[in-house]
Amino acid sequence: MWSGPRNLSTAMMYAFAQRADFAVIDEPFYGPYLRLTALNHPMRDAILEDRTEDAFAVERSLIGPIPDGRPHVYHKHMCQHMIDGIPRGFMSACVNVFLIRHPARVVASFARGYPDLTADDIGFEAQAELFAHVRSLGQTPVVIDSADIRDDPEGMLRALCAAIGLAFDPAMLHWPAGPKLYDGVWAPHWYRSLHETTGFAGAEGPLPDLTGHLAELVERTMPAYQILEAQKISQVVKL
Repeated sequence: MWSGPRNLSTAMMYAFAQRADFAVIDEPFYGPYLRLTALNHPMRDAILEDRTEDAFAVERSLIGPIPDGRPHVYHKHMCQHMIDGIPRGFMSACVNVFLIRHPARVVASFARGYPDLTADDIGFEAQAELFAHVRSLGQTPVVIDSADIRDDPEGMLRALCAAIGLAFDPAMLHWPAGPKLYDGVWAPHWYRSLHETTGFAGAEGPLPDLTGHLAELVERTMPAYQILEAQKISQVVKL
């Protein structure tokens, strides 16, 4: 699953973790990304101490045996992590899904915890480039919109499962409150509000009204978002 930050990506990981046939992995390239960029992200030292593998060791683990002997594994990836030095060979062995959210909502949400964000931090341009890369591999990547999921979680999860050849599992609609064993070490900073939930939040309200630098970020990243938005899947009729 290819996403940017503040994009329902953790909730989707929690949903897939409720399936008995899935293991989940939370942002496997975060450690190598921070080492390669030297960015001063929240909890940086803890992340580097927890994620000691180099990028190619991470890649080997992603295409190695699935944890806990499960038939499937869900990789929660951040598109902005896929910089030079992060391998992509594993992508050809995966079903690649792209999770999108309107840039205004992403920028408004991310800026609350990381006010000095840049276009690179929110990953829209990287997401469009990765989408093109998956197409170059001969795949037809699936695109799903977080707003559609929040509007109709069951309908959209059914549609996603159908698009990637899985049976829908109603367990995906709910998860236990609190921290999860499979959370990344950065969860205390980024997942606190999600830990209070037990399912998908309802539909979102109007787009946030942004000004200045944040509005400029939205304007810059809209073209990349619109490339994927044009390819998104729709809900299916509930059975």
